[in-house]
Amino acid sequence: WLTSFVDADTTGPGRMLGLAPGRSGACVKDWLAEQTPEFRDAIEVVVIDTSAPYASGVRAALPGARIAVDKWHLVALANQAVTEVRQRVTRERYGRRGTTAEKVWVNRQLLLTGYEHLSLKQRARLKATFASEDPTGELGAAWGVKERLRMLLAETDEHRIRHRLYQFYRDAARADMPETTRLATTIETWWPAIHVALTMDVTNARTEGFNRIIKNTKRVACGFRNLENYQRRILSTIALTRARRDAA
Repeated sequence: WLTSFVDADTTGPGRMLGLAPGRSGACVKDWLAEQTPEFRDAIEVVVIDTSAPYASGVRAALPGARIAVDKWHLVALANQAVTEVRQRVTRERYGRRGTTAEKVWVNRQLLLTGYEHLSLKQRARLKATFASEDPTGELGAAWGVKERLRMLLAETDEHRIRHRLYQFYRDAARADMPETTRLATTIETWWPAIHVALTMDVTNARTEGFNRIIKNTKRVACGFRNLENYQRRILSTIALTRARRDAA
């Protein structure tokens, strides 16, 4: 595994700053220690996913920088909670996994799509699914908690953020399920970093874009046995593709 370091400043072109072997706080700390004091002092915010090792590495190497958690990863956790509730409710009701015989399985992707992105027909199908396949109301409650989190993550105003946060915790408490309670606990644990992401409107989308290039590079090569060659191939591929895009 490699950890990639990407410039998150959206005022300029995206740049990969470096790669470090591993996925631990130590590899983050060591890579940052190799950089100049001027480089480290210029870093104001670091955007990561919900990785405790990464967060500890950043805090150790950059005590003056603020940590932000990318919103996409939080939505992914909420969707995972909805999926786990759907699977559990199906097993409890039918004693097996879902099949095409159930609307809730056929329309499972609708559960994971933002409500505002659904067409009128899709919203009707979702409503019918809740009415016929959710006798305990647990699935609808989990879906509601997921949507509350999405509403929260869309805010940037401090007052609106506090209001949406209250609504999310309220609905998660009312749902009273292990899956939604775990999601609420994660949000509470990471809230300082989430708040930074909302108020500063930062994201690690560029990192995910570079990670796609890294995965494609590894896939095309059918794997690498030599880590140094792997790093060189990644950096050269990025240099060539980014150069063509900048020139265009």
